[in-house]
Amino acid sequence: MHNKTIAEISRDLAAGEYSSVEITENLLSRIKQTDNRYNSFITVSEEQALAQAKAADARRAAGNADAWTGVPMAHKDIFCTNGVLTTCGSKMLSNFVAPYDATIVENFNNAGAVSLGKLNMDEFAMGSSNESSFFGAVKNPWDTDRVPGGSSGGSAAAVAAQLVPGATASDTGGSIRQPAAFCGLTGLKPTYGRVSRWGMIAYASSLDQAGTITRTAEDSAMMLNVMAGFDAKDSTCVDRDVPDYTTTLNNSIEGLTIGLPKEYFRSDLSAEMQQQVRNAIAEYEKMGAKVKEISLPNTHLAIPAYYIIAPAECSANLSRMDGVRFGYRCENPQDINDLYKRSRGEGFGIEVKRRIMVGAYALSAGFYDAYYKKAQQVRRLIKNDFVNAFNEVDIIMGPTTPTPAFKCGEKTADPVDMYLEDIFTIALNLAGLPGMSISCGQVNNLPVGLQLIGNYFDEGRLLNAAHKFQQSTDWHLKTPDLKNQADI
Repeated sequence: MHNKTIAEISRDLAAGEYSSVEITENLLSRIKQTDNRYNSFITVSEEQALAQAKAADARRAAGNADAWTGVPMAHKDIFCTNGVLTTCGSKMLSNFVAPYDATIVENFNNAGAVSLGKLNMDEFAMGSSNESSFFGAVKNPWDTDRVPGGSSGGSAAAVAAQLVPGATASDTGGSIRQPAAFCGLTGLKPTYGRVSRWGMIAYASSLDQAGTITRTAEDSAMMLNVMAGFDAKDSTCVDRDVPDYTTTLNNSIEGLTIGLPKEYFRSDLSAEMQQQVRNAIAEYEKMGAKVKEISLPNTHLAIPAYYIIAPAECSANLSRMDGVRFGYRCENPQDINDLYKRSRGEGFGIEVKRRIMVGAYALSAGFYDAYYKKAQQVRRLIKNDFVNAFNEVDIIMGPTTPTPAFKCGEKTADPVDMYLEDIFTIALNLAGLPGMSISCGQVNNLPVGLQLIGNYFDEGRLLNAAHKFQQSTDWHLKTPDLKNQADI
């Protein structure tokens, strides 16, 4: 049962092949036996999951089931869950139990889904390798000497290791798409405002977006059907009708115009990586799509602009973590200043402190105009590049990452080298556009991701294009070698 997709589980439950309790027990057992290899979970909610599974089976027996009733999944530990630990991968929140559910958590609960627990992540979603978590690094199931990507590495590793069929995730600069690429999965970052951020612990509020990591585009569509929609509790959430994303998956892509940004096929992108991406583009041409070279001239400014804007917002958002109201508090503080300094100094990790300091500096008197304001102006230029491109093409494609998954510890000593891993993904967050990564090949037996970029609120087209590719290829069916794991 553990190798089933969300869609397959939904159909099996409807056909009575097995119960929600049976598949929930199977996956919980699998997590217990194998997750010590990957460290993908921070909290396993066994008691809650079994209660939800029993309730789902009762609901199905009463004839009140829908597509998600009894389907297991898990949440990235950035989403607040009522009565369950929510840590954000940080010592600062290592004892925090939220008194409410995030909106997307509530949506899945209402749909009848079964939550197996909370997934590991880079601390406060700051990282590209999932090595900065207070609870230890996450390992890539394709090669446990390599990183799964970050910050949603726990979500990606759990799905790749077949511990859960799908997981929620979040993306501030590529934190869904990059782990999906490294782990051979399907990762979807919706348009900014398409999914509520209420109850998602903020890193950079104008960039953060909740999304999905699954094995297939069909599963992503099923998850987005639950997650998307207006939420009055989130002032950045857009009041716009939500289509059924599963109904357009099989639409023809005959005549689809694909834009290939010349800036994404850089000289430092290896020939092997380029070849896998171009092979995928050729597959689209076979299906009737047209290809056109385009330019996104301000791409090279995305990383410097992001690493002013995101740290500035994080320095403001994380100021609430002070050791007074909730979370970690230092022992025996001498006075209020000592309480603040030691609680924050002891509670935050190195990467979080680095970004807080950079952000505070960029927002300080005398530097705001020179750094933060200028970065926001560059952000507008990057957005305009995409607006102009979508006047010519329907969808944009290119590599998700410059390399396959790298070795654990390979980039931790050089933050700039680590930041460059997001060179192809960050611009979408600055512009607020939707993006996906799907597996399109392998280099040295490691997955390679193809990034699909859509116009605003055009998730349906992205999912359709991804699904058609997955119907004509089998890259999404390839899985890590898990033969040494217990056969349960």
